Amino acid sequence: MDGSPIDIVIFAPLALIFGVILFWFIQLLFIESQKYFLSQISHNHDALIKFSNFLGVLFQTMCHALGYTVTKSGISSFYVSVNYGKVSPKKVRRGLLGWTSNAFLFIGPFFIPGILILICLLFLINSDYFLISYTGYTFSENFISFGINLYNFSSGFLNFLFTIDLLHPFHLGFLILLIFMGMGIRPSFIGEKNQEKVDMIYDLKNIRYNILHKPVYILILILISYIFFYISILTEQNLYITIFTILGWLSIISIVSLIITHMILLLIKLTDNIKGVSKILPYLVIPVSYVFLRLIFFYYPIPYQNSISLLLTIFITLIALIILLKKNTNKFKTNIDMNSLFKLGKGRRDEPRRIIRK
Repeated sequence: MDGSPIDIVIFAPLALIFGVILFWFIQLLFIESQKYFLSQISHNHDALIKFSNFLGVLFQTMCHALGYTVTKSGISSFYVSVNYGKVSPKKVRRGLLGWTSNAFLFIGPFFIPGILILICLLFLINSDYFLISYTGYTFSENFISFGINLYNFSSGFLNFLFTIDLLHPFHLGFLILLIFMGMGIRPSFIGEKNQEKVDMIYDLKNIRYNILHKPVYILILILISYIFFYISILTEQNLYITIFTILGWLSIISIVSLIITHMILLLIKLTDNIKGVSKILPYLVIPVSYVFLRLIFFYYPIPYQNSISLLLTIFITLIALIILLKKNTNKFKTNIDMNSLFKLGKGRRDEPRRIIRK
């Protein structure tokens, strides 16, 4: 085991903690970006906004219920609505157990919904992508191992998404579940009148309050992480890096789901600029073009036909969207027609030129 004792004893355990916090912060930025997209379409899609908020409230309430279950507080009531969710414990815990329950409420939705997706991926992608590797116990070696494990998992996850078969019921169900997770990873508002906005500042304030209110609990968690790291070294097991790697996988899943929902929200925002019933055409082009391409490749099979079908469907939808925007809106149009510009330039060339003599 190379590296200085100070590096291994003091700094090495922090590498994985910093790595998870980094990906959690990236995830938080994507969530804030998505909420901005939702606010841009809220005036035309109130039902979608309420549905996404309901999913967020549902995930948040389930995480709070899980927190009460883990702390053995019990659950006396469980209530979820479009605007609000509440879980009441049978026993009100104080101290560390009560603080842990609140931590599940505010931090749980960033990771816990991804567990369901991760379980599904166990049956959908090769098990080799879930192998945990570690190169050593120093700070840099831990950070490198963390990056390698995330890269391997991301490769398998993205490869599955690029080769997904949307005619397969389990693949289609997985994609819908991934979209639901991205749409409802956090609620946009709390309260019947939507008065309390839930944004990145709201999340950070709650997390800061839980840290500053009981800083000793954070120190206890860090101390437990250090002890667990030392046990992993003494037993020559990679349990410490396994736990933090799984947390990193959950962040990767959340970020990918948010990217997909960003694309969906962008499509909705663009189609809102199209007037009349023509705005539904891009949504019809997606299934029709995909099924048509799969039928062609069924009779004339080619390598990577699932990926090609998916990419061509996206390309055809994009072309249809551009044509509709050009036809129904002022987007992609110049103020003066190109022929008029040509005639205007030609007319100017035919005018007599003034000759300036010295």
